[in-house]
Amino acid sequence: MSVNLVKGQKIDLTKGNAGLNKVVFGLGWDTNRYDGNADFDLDVSAFFTDDSGKVTGEQDFVFYGQPQHPSGALIYSGDNRTGVGDGDDETMIVELNKIPSNITKISFSATIYDAENRLQNFGMVDNSYIRAYNADTNEELFKYELNEDFSLETGVIAGELYRKNGEWKFNAVGSGYNGGLAAIGRNFGLDL
Repeated sequence: MSVNLVKGQKIDLTKGNAGLNKVVFGLGWDTNRYDGNADFDLDVSAFFTDDSGKVTGEQDFVFYGQPQHPSGALIYSGDNRTGVGDGDDETMIVELNKIPSNITKISFSATIYDAENRLQNFGMVDNSYIRAYNADTNEELFKYELNEDFSLETGVIAGELYRKNGEWKFNAVGSGYNGGLAAIGRNFGLDL
């Protein structure tokens, strides 16, 4: 049974859901008020962090240029450069039992490629969301619609998968950033 999350809401994924291991995180979006000539390309990224809230190195950053975590815990579907079509535009498959024990959180972000030069921002994006579903049953676990008006931001941390007391949970973050991927990367200890 799927839950529609609101900003700041948390949900247990594994408690009461015995056997859940492979979870697909899908992000989707459409463009709206944009009449420029440049393509509109959103990129999804994931940051594996430890108790410090920072990555332990570049290997803990998964994106179109590094589509798999070395542990095999996360595999990125690849870059959708248009967002055209229905459903998830990009997905990341997470195997919970492969997440290294020192990793306590995986944060999922979406950024606009070359936003500054293309004069683009999240105010030009509609119907953006992050959702998760069980890869084995296709049962949707939750959906979080990013209804915030990110009028100037070029990056958004959509949510975070985190470990607490041996269980995996999800927090709907919905936090916008100016400065796109570089700003979000600095937040997690990376100089991109």
